[in-house]
Amino acid sequence: MDQHTSKSDRMRGLQMARSMCWHCQSEVTGEYFCERCVKVQPVSKDTDYFTCLGFPRRLTLDPKKLEAKFYELSRTFHPDFYQTKTSAEQTISLSNAAVLNTAYRTLRDPIQRAEYLLALETGSVKDIRTSPPADLFEEILELQDTLEEYRASDRNSDEGHRLRTTLQAEQEALEQRKEEMESQLQQLFTDWDQLQDRGEATSQARVERDRILKQIRELLSHRTYINNILNDLAATIA
Repeated sequence: MDQHTSKSDRMRGLQMARSMCWHCQSEVTGEYFCERCVKVQPVSKDTDYFTCLGFPRRLTLDPKKLEAKFYELSRTFHPDFYQTKTSAEQTISLSNAAVLNTAYRTLRDPIQRAEYLLALETGSVKDIRTSPPADLFEEILELQDTLEEYRASDRNSDEGHRLRTTLQAEQEALEQRKEEMESQLQQLFTDWDQLQDRGEATSQARVERDRILKQIRELLSHRTYINNILNDLAATIA
């Protein structure tokens, strides 16, 4: 290639390469196999996990259908079917299988699915930062102090038993709060799916989209924070 070829020309070349069969150079349209030569095609790096598994970008997915589709595609790329194929086909099948495994692990978990969709929709690949709910901030500070007291105490003493009882009560309250957050998330998942199903491209729909995504991000942040504390509590008072 000429060293003076523009960046845009190189990008167009890459896009064309991704839409051509690596074996016969005929056009492919996103399928896993070339219609002309029937060679297995690599999953494009631009293909998201929802598309990989044949699902729309929705937050409420049927787990049985998701599992069935995953196993169907997994069989398609199973190494046993490629033992007599070329090394290129074997490499592609293994790579595709790895992508599918990651896609399935991500989408089968509602929380990971929501985090992944947020990254797709907002363009952010950074982990969601954890933060405490504002109304629990003081309570959490007190809880952290109680945890430290309990760790430093004689756990068989009256004081140790008292602190343990206090921590168990806090644990139950936080579990309840976590369940409430998950119920709120489920409602937002439904709101998101309904908005996508309507397919509106109005300014009002965009505002609603941004509102839903913002609330999902905030709830995920709070939930992760609470979950970390619950894990700490469970490990300490076990």
